[in-house]
Amino acid sequence: MAGRETVRWLVRLTPVVGRTVDDLLKIPLSLDVWEREADALVAAASEQTITELERRRIAGVERLRTITDLESGAPWSDRLDGQPEGR
Repeated sequence: MAGRETVRWLVRLTPVVGRTVDDLLKIPLSLDVWEREADALVAAASEQTITELERRRIAGVERLRTITDLESGAPWSDRLDGQPEGR
């Protein structure tokens, strides 16, 4: 699949019931972890990795923003939950 562009996302991963954030960190998938929260991870991941996480029901996935949008400097909230400041 050379030459095929892969979309990468900034995502919040929440472990499914019975799993922990530590369990997510042990999974042998390509995750670029940006932030570890008490109950979630914020990471960069390819669409293929996200699909695999969802298919295997390893974690809840919240797509926050594409890495391309983030790198372009397009305006967005500084908060990772996507909510405007002051709410």
